[in-house]
Amino acid sequence: MGSIPLVTSISDSRNIMTILMIGLTFLLTLRCLQDFDNQKHPSMVLGLMLLIIPFLPATNILVTVGFVVAERVLYIPSLGSIVLTVYGIQILWYSWTSQRQTIACFVVLLLATGCMRTIARNRDWRSRESLLRAGLTTLPQNAKMHYNYANFLRDTNKFELAKAHYYTALKLWPSYASAHNNLGTLLNYSHEAEHHFLEAIKYSSDHVNAHYNLGQLYRKMNRTTESEMMLKRCIDLEPTFAPAYVELARLQDNDLNILKLLRRVVELNPNDPYFCAAFGYWLFKKGLYEESLRHYHRSLQISPTYKEAFIGVARVLRKLGQSSRLFQIVTRWQLIHRNSSNEIKLSHVYLLGWSLRSELTSKAKAYDVYYEFGNSYLNTGTTENCSLKEKWLKQKRNKTSSRSSKGEEKIRTTKYVSPFIVHHLLDSL
Repeated sequence: MGSIPLVTSISDSRNIMTILMIGLTFLLTLRCLQDFDNQKHPSMVLGLMLLIIPFLPATNILVTVGFVVAERVLYIPSLGSIVLTVYGIQILWYSWTSQRQTIACFVVLLLATGCMRTIARNRDWRSRESLLRAGLTTLPQNAKMHYNYANFLRDTNKFELAKAHYYTALKLWPSYASAHNNLGTLLNYSHEAEHHFLEAIKYSSDHVNAHYNLGQLYRKMNRTTESEMMLKRCIDLEPTFAPAYVELARLQDNDLNILKLLRRVVELNPNDPYFCAAFGYWLFKKGLYEESLRHYHRSLQISPTYKEAFIGVARVLRKLGQSSRLFQIVTRWQLIHRNSSNEIKLSHVYLLGWSLRSELTSKAKAYDVYYEFGNSYLNTGTTENCSLKEKWLKQKRNKTSSRSSKGEEKIRTTKYVSPFIVHHLLDSL
């Protein structure tokens, strides 16, 4: 991909270095085999094994891989290199006793250089952006470096810069299918985007995202037949690709087919609250309130704080006229919302909900008592009713001793307030 220029001729000077390294490795291996019986050089044997064997899968000799040089494949070989280096320094230390000062200086210089290089590399690993920038600076001719950096720019909404790096990646590697696909998602012109999606499919016939994106594009262009063909091909390539089912459902006119497709999406994503809530919303629009409510509740079981599911449940309950359950779900959402602001703990949600319901019920009963005594018994002359009326008035007088008789008379004639409205009033307060 441009990391290391390929050797294309025998006259390439790098062939000499390759031959020297292979020859040296062969001689060391031969010496290790000769001394294997008496175990004369165990450190050298171990170092060679750690250096060669773990690196074989990444050499493109046994199997084809998508990289040649990568830090992740050099961790264990680095141990072998260190073992061989230390063993070589040990031999020199005891063989050249007169040059020990020079050897010590060389070791210190080697350690200092390694530490400084490690510190510099750690700075590159501080963030995704710094790592990608470092790779792009080191390997500007690597198509994958431009592709990865373009993905980062796309994720950070820097679309114009992302397009430029996608174009550079394609210039360096024209058959890069993923770059064609990702570039097509950023283009505003449908025909140009279609061209890149088709190029991605041309170079990688089993590219699922390219088929899906092209099907989406055809749907927006009202090319229904081609869109359906691409989406079905996408499902054939990956039967568990849920977005393709959703897009295919948008093309259907028959509610029964849509129902089957959306149910299939929910089956494929049993732990995703989004798809359950989306299916519940479709059922709600079709008037299937009970089934819609079941899927909204299932979404809340998966994620107890999923906002769309709460809204959906409230919408269904309001449509069914179940005011008490609607109040409960609204109260529960308010408590969870407060919990997200660190005002209460989530473990106390149901306890606080029960406490709030009990408190509001007692408040509502107070209004019921006032309504009963303030109106029904106000104009009666029986002793029992008068005693009840006096008892209630005495209770109100103790609470509002500073009120005038005119204010008390105004309270007696106050209009009755339903308990449900009182609940909402107190809750808002």
